[in-house]
Amino acid sequence: MSRPLRSFLFVPGDSEKKLGKVAGTTADAVILDLEDAVSAARKPLARQLVSEFVVAQLVSTGGPQLWVRINPLQTGHALADLAAVIPAVPAGVMIPKITGPEDVRRVHHYIDALEAAYGIVTGTVQVLPVATETPLAPFRLGDFATAGLDRLYGLTWGAEDLSAALGASTNLGSTGEWATTYQVVRSLTLMGARAADVEAVETLYVDIRDDAGLAESSRRARAEGFSGRIAIHPAQVDIINSSFTPSTDEIEFAQRVVQAFSADVGTVALEGKMLDLPHLKQAQRVLAWDNG
Repeated sequence: MSRPLRSFLFVPGDSEKKLGKVAGTTADAVILDLEDAVSAARKPLARQLVSEFVVAQLVSTGGPQLWVRINPLQTGHALADLAAVIPAVPAGVMIPKITGPEDVRRVHHYIDALEAAYGIVTGTVQVLPVATETPLAPFRLGDFATAGLDRLYGLTWGAEDLSAALGASTNLGSTGEWATTYQVVRSLTLMGARAADVEAVETLYVDIRDDAGLAESSRRARAEGFSGRIAIHPAQVDIINSSFTPSTDEIEFAQRVVQAFSADVGTVALEGKMLDLPHLKQAQRVLAWDNG
């Protein structure tokens, strides 16, 4: 079990200035954006800059994983994005505005062909779809469990594009929390990801000045089962990383749980509680962080 990525920081793909700051980030992964952050006229330039940047970073050591958000398949840009960036061998590709696993399978096949054409080991480039940005997509989240998508790193969700697609004036309730529709979509994303045995990545936190709110929201997300989060500002990264990192107490308890199950039993008593195999699985996930 490998350690999941805690933070994915968006960086505009056409900004040489912001690309130049990537090496200094503490994010586990950076998403070089070819979609919303880039105007139509600048997309060819962004492809070139991103491709050259990924190639340059391959020769360096350390630093975040480099992912690329391509344009939606419904546009005329997605295949050009893939053709430009896959030869540079990014760690992964984020796919926006899908309608279900079949869209991800199309990208999967495109990457298969490009990896073969450029002598890249098959399966090197992973995929992370934003799996809820169209009205149809939430109904198909459970289908990822049987889709057989080997490149699938995880699922993430988004409220902004979905609310626009639904014609909603807001995606928030009267208390400032997600409105009911988006709470449902968020929960389905979490369950769909875990049903497919991949990571669940929490969506962005809009208020970049609210550090306390980001920390609390991220801690709750991790407690529910999300393993990482999207960041839209560099100042959010350390808070997200801290919130999605198990504490020393959690790691020590997880070690005791694993040790208790070392006798190959199905249930154990530990510190006054009866534990079974789901508790062992959770302990192993915690230790994946510590050993990552």
